[in-house]
Amino acid sequence: MRYALFLSLAALCLALSSSSSPATEGDLGRYLYMTSPDGAQQEGRSGTGILVFDIDDGHKFVKRIDMPVFAETLRGFTGCTATGKLYYSTHQGTLGCFDPETEKVVWESKFKIGCDRSCITPDGKRIYVPTGWWWQTEDSGFIVVDASTGEKIDHIKVGKQAHNSIASLDGQFVYLGTQTTLTQFRAEDGHPVQTISPVGESGVFPFCVDSKNRWAFVCLGKTVGFDVVDLEAGEITSRVLAADPETGEKIKHRTHGAGMTPDETELWISDQAGKKLFIFDITKRPPEPKGHLDLSMGGHGWITFSLDGEYAYSHTPDIFDVKTKQKVATLKAPDGKDFASSKFIEVQMRDGKVERIGNEFGLGRVGLD
Repeated sequence: MRYALFLSLAALCLALSSSSSPATEGDLGRYLYMTSPDGAQQEGRSGTGILVFDIDDGHKFVKRIDMPVFAETLRGFTGCTATGKLYYSTHQGTLGCFDPETEKVVWESKFKIGCDRSCITPDGKRIYVPTGWWWQTEDSGFIVVDASTGEKIDHIKVGKQAHNSIASLDGQFVYLGTQTTLTQFRAEDGHPVQTISPVGESGVFPFCVDSKNRWAFVCLGKTVGFDVVDLEAGEITSRVLAADPETGEKIKHRTHGAGMTPDETELWISDQAGKKLFIFDITKRPPEPKGHLDLSMGGHGWITFSLDGEYAYSHTPDIFDVKTKQKVATLKAPDGKDFASSKFIEVQMRDGKVERIGNEFGLGRVGLD
């Protein structure tokens, strides 16, 4: 009897002690949110929706979130920590807002022109939507949208084939690629700051910028390589070409995909036709080659990195350790087949709440994180 009374008192004391202690903070979960089907590549598709992978569990598949509208095929996928939301754009002009916490669509809008690879300002107020590389009229440029409602608030005519767009992480600028032109805008109101042309050799292109809006690296349209753009001077300082690993000659493929590591020491570019990633030291001027990595498949071409800079992601199922340059994982769809997409973004959650969202472009983060 005394022993039973002792156990009861001990249990009561433990309960009181636990209830008066601060709640233990939940573990941070890091996930890769990827979309399918990709509007720019057939390789690696898996149904219609968002596929979620656990970064800290070997990038294993976690779940699929069905998104019927994705049947229109995805042109862009971006996100914002301030709002805790993800934003998708489709080849048929749908722009939508998705809440990772509730796994529901918040709003959707439809535009006659657009929507390509959009971007959102870090304050979560304005989405800049390129009208599309396929749009070649005088109306080509940006549709500016209120991120809280999906309503159009402006239309900025820029130039033909408006394609990729970036909102700088410091909130100052927005960048847009059109044909062989890179245009810089003030983020708060869309006012043009400067236009740099010609750049990128030919056609539309992916690009990336550093954290101080000092340098941009722009993919070439006919050769594997990139232009180095001095954004302060408004000019190209050098054109850097990758060399064929076997012949040492320049590679006559277009370059589609350019991302810098968060610490701004390396630039990785994609030769999707050659199934390779080329790496350059961008602490040097001009940048110097550091080698290449082989990819398991071709595709659209893309490159970005995990927020901590540990992993490199491309348009393929291959995941590389940035430091060792070794392949460390392969993305698998629910059916066990290799999965790939060029529209993806990192989402960090704690206790079911969004804590941080990455960027679909490989952008410099020095001094910002």
